[in-house]
Amino acid sequence: MRETQDPGTTPGETTGDALARLVPLLSEMGDLKRLRAAGRAGTHAEGVFRRSWAALLAGEPAEDVARREAAAGVAAARMGSRDYPMLRRAGLPHDGAKDVLAASLDSVADALPGEARDTLRNELYASPIGEPPGEEELPAFVGLLARQPRAGATAPGKPRIVVEPPEGHADHCAAVGLYAVLLAPLYGAEPGAPFLVGLAHHLHNSYFPDSGFAGDELLGDGLDVINTQLQGEVLEEIGARNPALRDGISRVLPLVYRTDTPEAKAFQAADVIDRILEQRHHARKAAFTLEDALGEMDLVHEGPTQAFHLEVLEGSGLR
Repeated sequence: MRETQDPGTTPGETTGDALARLVPLLSEMGDLKRLRAAGRAGTHAEGVFRRSWAALLAGEPAEDVARREAAAGVAAARMGSRDYPMLRRAGLPHDGAKDVLAASLDSVADALPGEARDTLRNELYASPIGEPPGEEELPAFVGLLARQPRAGATAPGKPRIVVEPPEGHADHCAAVGLYAVLLAPLYGAEPGAPFLVGLAHHLHNSYFPDSGFAGDELLGDGLDVINTQLQGEVLEEIGARNPALRDGISRVLPLVYRTDTPEAKAFQAADVIDRILEQRHHARKAAFTLEDALGEMDLVHEGPTQAFHLEVLEGSGLR
C-alpha cells in the first residue's frame, strides 16, 4: 500500500518535520514586531496590520492580501523595513527594488517548499506593497489594537511574568496572519481564511485590556458575554465600511475555537507558535552576552576598518 504524504511537505517528511524546518524563518519574521523606521508610526508588523486592513476594507480578496503580505514579510525577515516603498524612495528603480527584495526572500526561503517559494517570489514581482496607511484613515479598532498591550505570561493562581517592552495586539495579529499563510500548505489549506482570522482573532481587545489566561478564568461566564459584545461592536465598525468583509470575518472567527479543518489547523499552529516564539525572544535576549556579539554575530565584521576596530577593542579591554 502506498504511503500518503502530508500536504506541503517534501517526500519522507512529516508535518512536524516541516514545522521544525519553518521555525527559524518564522522566528526572524517575528522580529518585525520589534523593528521600526523613522517616518513611520509603530513597528513594521503594525504597518503590515494597518496595510492589510486597509486593503481588506477596500474590497480586496483575503487570498490576494495574504499572499502579497506574506511575500513581503518573508523578504523583510532579513531586509526589515527596507521594503519596496523605502527602496524606491531611496532611489532604486522599480525593477531594481523588486530584485533586491527577491534576493532577500531567496536568502531565507530554503525552509519553504519549492512551490510555495516560487509563489511568493512571483508575488513580490507582481504585487509590490505600498506604504502603510495612517491610523486616521482606518476604523478606530485598528489603532486601538496597536496600542493595547498583550498580557505576557499568566497562569491562574500565579503572578504574571511581565516582559518589557510588551508587544501590541496588532503586532501579534499581524505575525499570526503572516505565519498562517506559510503554514497553510502543510495542512492543505488555502491561505485566505487563516490569514483573515489571524488578523481578527483579538477584535474584542480593541476595547478590553488583556489580562491573559489568568484574568479570563476569573471572568468565568462573563468572558463570553464581554467577548461577544465587544467583538460585535468592532464587526459593526467594519460593516459600516464593508458589509461583505464583516460577514466574511464572522464566518471565519469560529476557527478560533476549532482544530478540525485545514484552515483551523493553519491558524491554530500560527497562533501557538507566535506565542511561544515571543517568550523565547525575551529568554534569548536576557541570555545575550558580549561574547555572542563579537563571536556568533560578528559585530565587528570583515571590511576595510575591521583590523583597526579590533585593535581598538583589544587596547581598551573590550575584547
